[in-house]
Amino acid sequence: MAIADHPLVGLGYTRPSAVRSFVRLDPDGSSSAAATVAEEVPIALVYNGRPHVVVMGTPTDLEDLAVGFSQTEGIVDDGSFIEHVDVVRASHGIELQIQIPDASAARLEDRARGLVSRTGCGLCGVETINDALRVPVQVSSRLVVTVDILWSAGAELSRQQTLNNETSTVHGAGWATADGELLVVREDVGRHNALDKVLGALARLGMNPRDGFVVVTSRASYEMIQKAATCGVELLAAISRPTGLAIRFAEAAEMTLVGLLRGRTANVYTRPERILTPN
Repeated sequence: MAIADHPLVGLGYTRPSAVRSFVRLDPDGSSSAAATVAEEVPIALVYNGRPHVVVMGTPTDLEDLAVGFSQTEGIVDDGSFIEHVDVVRASHGIELQIQIPDASAARLEDRARGLVSRTGCGLCGVETINDALRVPVQVSSRLVVTVDILWSAGAELSRQQTLNNETSTVHGAGWATADGELLVVREDVGRHNALDKVLGALARLGMNPRDGFVVVTSRASYEMIQKAATCGVELLAAISRPTGLAIRFAEAAEMTLVGLLRGRTANVYTRPERILTPN
């Protein structure tokens, strides 16, 4: 096989999805078929010319990913600190070349980080427990939503997941205003990436995450709470159950954590006072 024909050549130039053929098996035998699949590529985040970490993700909204990841991982205190992001595509994958202030770069060098993580890994190669369990900041307490707004945001996120509706593969994250309008939706094969893309998009648009809430199509792991709290999000709702550590982190951040948001039912694990119900 020529190098140019190798299946792994050209990863950096792939589209978010592609139609792939396969053989379908059933009790009557086999048949040829095709379906749309989501692509997954290596994405390297490079700060001031120094490689930091590689995540596996969906090749869309990459500037949002760069800004969101930089905020939620504490590399910069605010998205406005990022001087510029260059998206560099290559045969082997994609580099996000991110320029940050010298003070932030020096702080980053003090944190020993690995260079490779699995799909959308929320830890991204941290080497110590203290790095992994960054105590979340306490969020403010100004958000109040009705339960109907919560139902509406969950349903709208499903409708706006264009890539997942094609592939049934990727996670979605969305940010809704306090009155329930879902303004920002991002998708990725990695749940952490999808959330980082939403928070990065808000920063790039000059919108305050505190003015609304986040809904996600994945489970609510503690890293999701940690990332959301870093940006001041007061309420995170997930379609799956949270882990025990996620609940502990939500309690520490005084965040409202909702799980099993499906249709018109949900479980509220922490701070239920932010959600108004008929009774």
